Amino acid sequence: MTPLPDATDRDILDHVRLSCVPGIGGKLRRMLLDRFGSPQAVFAASPKEITAVGRIGPTLAGTIAALANGPVADEVLDICRRRGVQLLVEGSDGYPAILSRIDDPPGLLFVRGELRPCDALAVSIVGARHATAYGKRVASQLASGLARAGYTVISGLARGIDAAAHRGAIDAGGRTIAVLGTGVLNIYPPEHADLATEVIGHGAVVSEAPPLAEPHPGAFPPRNRIISGLALGTVVVEAADRSGALITARLAGEQGREVFAVPGQVDCRMARGCHRLIRDGAKLVESVDDVLEELGPLFETTVTADGREVKSPAELQIGDIERTVLDAVDAHMKRAGGRATVEVDGLVAATGLAASQVLSTIGVLEMRRILRRLPGSRVERV
Repeated sequence: MTPLPDATDRDILDHVRLSCVPGIGGKLRRMLLDRFGSPQAVFAASPKEITAVGRIGPTLAGTIAALANGPVADEVLDICRRRGVQLLVEGSDGYPAILSRIDDPPGLLFVRGELRPCDALAVSIVGARHATAYGKRVASQLASGLARAGYTVISGLARGIDAAAHRGAIDAGGRTIAVLGTGVLNIYPPEHADLATEVIGHGAVVSEAPPLAEPHPGAFPPRNRIISGLALGTVVVEAADRSGALITARLAGEQGREVFAVPGQVDCRMARGCHRLIRDGAKLVESVDDVLEELGPLFETTVTADGREVKSPAELQIGDIERTVLDAVDAHMKRAGGRATVEVDGLVAATGLAASQVLSTIGVLEMRRILRRLPGSRVERV
């Protein structure tokens, strides 16, 4: 992760300063940076120049100008140093590449804990705060199954489904990340302070808000885009008609990520949102296998927690023989300097397996959409 800068690092200070401007979310920040080029240039601009940017009125332009030389950024950095909060600026080393691919990524993430490359293999689980016992049980089981399969579980640390998902991942010995609508030093709800500490020990607590930011209703919908943006797919477990989880599901779809929903009892109010999602095309989930079979592809090669490179989520579910054949394909591609086809006879020689075993294994990898069979007894990576 990016180390905390000295107070003389003007670029970092201005990134922090811009993140502290009330009313500047991801989309407005992107518009300002597209217009002016850098946070420093934003603060150097006149109010008249700032109001020329769409959706920014005189009041917000005046707020930006007023914060240009204020002490807010220095105070935030001082709090981060003293309390062990790390900063990730968009585009810097350690900033989640999967998150940078959404339309309005946060310009700055405040992090307690550690984000790792393996967290690119992640699934979000969200749902009702007033969850039923059934919903919490299903969320915990799904999170445990995903964690055991090598996935990081993302959620929002809220009551109900979110808390059950975090605990399920932790109990399975996996990784989990909580995305907050408050600052990372102002845990909400307050009774989840101990859970937040456990999450930090098994992953990270993150927010785009300054570390001591208070909870307010307007902060949570923007938070949801980060929950979905950090994941390959989002699973909704129980949601009423107007649930915030449905916002997360909609954002996941807009971000090009998979959307899943768990069905419930037809006479249960908390099942209505999930049933609506399923009618609209979300994938119905009865077990963790329903999620694992649909995920992919990865945006880029990712390193798992045990140090293995994977190009598709399906690789986490393959056995030893499939791994042997796939490793032989990857070794051939590496020698060839990139994408290349491989002869089946070459795989037989490289693996020491019988030809019939290699052929059947290629069939399995083809069904999992990891390899593609080509004419002339050749295969290639999908």
